[in-house]
Amino acid sequence: MRYEIILAPEAVRDLQRLKANVRAVVEEALETYLRYQPRKVSKARIKGLRGLLRPQFRLRVGQVRIFYDVSEKRVEVLAIVPKSEAEAWLKEAGEEP
Repeated sequence: MRYEIILAPEAVRDLQRLKANVRAVVEEALETYLRYQPRKVSKARIKGLRGLLRPQFRLRVGQVRIFYDVSEKRVEVLAIVPKSEAEAWLKEAGEEP
């Protein structure tokens, strides 16, 4: 099944802030990993986040972390942040049950 990838306004700003070469890698990863199997957890790339309602998943792309939620046919990218800022972003924006 093909998922629609939606970028939240914050994620669009995050993507625009990245250097062009990093942005290209991130865009390719979004298409490769989130278009068809966004829930396929793997040791290297995708991690299901426990203890949070939002975001549900994290995709690792080099030194960048992409946080996203998955619904029936949509993947909503909430944020694209450097690894160094990922923990702080989760504390601020993550929703606990």
